[in-house]
Amino acid sequence: MAPLNLKGIVLVGGPSVGTQFRPLSMGVPKPLFPIAGSPMIYHHINALAKVQGMKEILLVGFFEKEVFDGFLAQVQMEFNFISIRYLREYQSLGTGGGLYHFRDEILRGNPDRFFVLNADIACSFPLEGMLAFESQKNAVGILMGIKVDRKQVTKYGCIVLNQETAEVLHFVEKPETVLSDVISCGIYLFSKEIFTVMGEAIESARAKALEDGVYDVAPISDSRPSLLSSGTEERIRLEHDVLSSLATRKKLYCYVGVQGRDFWMQLKTGSSTIPANRLYLQHFKVNQPRRLSQLPTPTSTTLPAPGTPASSGVVQPVYIHPSAIVHPSARIGPNVSVGPRCVIGRGVRVKDSIILDNVEIKNDSCILNSILGWDSRIGAWSRVEGAPGESLQLNATYKGMKIPSACILGRSVTVADEVAIRNCIVLPHKELKTSFHNEILM
Repeated sequence: MAPLNLKGIVLVGGPSVGTQFRPLSMGVPKPLFPIAGSPMIYHHINALAKVQGMKEILLVGFFEKEVFDGFLAQVQMEFNFISIRYLREYQSLGTGGGLYHFRDEILRGNPDRFFVLNADIACSFPLEGMLAFESQKNAVGILMGIKVDRKQVTKYGCIVLNQETAEVLHFVEKPETVLSDVISCGIYLFSKEIFTVMGEAIESARAKALEDGVYDVAPISDSRPSLLSSGTEERIRLEHDVLSSLATRKKLYCYVGVQGRDFWMQLKTGSSTIPANRLYLQHFKVNQPRRLSQLPTPTSTTLPAPGTPASSGVVQPVYIHPSAIVHPSARIGPNVSVGPRCVIGRGVRVKDSIILDNVEIKNDSCILNSILGWDSRIGAWSRVEGAPGESLQLNATYKGMKIPSACILGRSVTVADEVAIRNCIVLPHKELKTSFHNEILM
């Protein structure tokens, strides 16, 4: 059987007006923030490129085209057997509106199926498993689901399944009550018929708006499928407007990720990148060990004698960029990513952290559960420490105090010698000469 003709779409969104990812999004657009040594959406592209039959990958969003030029040049060189392009929306059209607007580009080349991936997720991306699952179903859409603690269900799209057939009986975005412990991961596999369903959803929304007298509604035009009318934006949401309709038609099925093998998490806040970094690195340790830094793990029998050279102490999984300099006595890991041109000094301890480009950490300092922004400087005998674990809160503060989560330093932050920064968010270009705890430093 010949392989399917496939395409992949990554929905990258647009410049955020919110503050959930700041100050990290002040230095780089959120989809390009490095996690486990690579930009966030590189992991999506890498997974799509490995699927047999993949012909083209499209990034769809509302960022200026120049934002992705450098990134696209790099990934196109690495994956030179696949076309990779960016399609810019004329305005923010929502998760479904962007797909419908560029339907001619997506259908060019007559693909049999196409994947749609949200950018703000970290995942093992079991795309081949979804394809094999789809071949057994008469479906217009397959979505990936994963089981979570029932206390978290109301934060996501909830899926009620037929346990025998995996047909989606009911799909509710952020339900008020717990309906199931399976949630949507924002990863979809569609056939071409999905655009018919989208068109009907748009027409239905326009008819309702006209009936309610919200504004004058112009008919959809094939030449300009605009969702604007009289200067008013109308967006179509893939999860709310399309998937619910598919479920009603009995054309939507769910591939549930395998527990213990597949992982998934949402990337909404800056602090969420640390558990995402850990998940990717742990995944690489088992499935792609060559992506980790192959340095000796320190033991009591391998510590260097005085005056003799030695390798850096690494507790896997760890990614260290080849251009970074790490002192032999430093202890790095587990779950640490170190970016280009970093300098890590004598006796430094780094654990569960992301160290971005051009950071210098002087001797005997300790970095735990933290993100150090580009070009930052950490003095000797200093400590930068966030709260361990993953905070599920989307707000940074509660009753005037910072909610315990990762400690985040923005770009070009300087921490003086013998200073402790605990559970803080520090905006760019700050110089910290005294210790701070549980604060947002503007």
